[in-house]
Amino acid sequence: MQGTIKRVVRDRGFGFIRTADGQEVFFHRSSLKTLDFEGLKEGQNVEFEMERGDKGPRAVNVRLSPA
Repeated sequence: MQGTIKRVVRDRGFGFIRTADGQEVFFHRSSLKTLDFEGLKEGQNVEFEMERGDKGPRAVNVRLSPA
């Protein structure tokens, strides 16, 4: 799937991705494949897989989209 970083909560180690259809998907810093969590910026385009978490959809294997 593809989306855009909507929000990064640095002090808590997580954030949210907005998908093309407007859905918000949670991600944890441990789900970043090759990205540095501290270097993430809101608005960056990313690719990811989605799995069902305890509280709803969760992004895993998050990586930057190729330019």
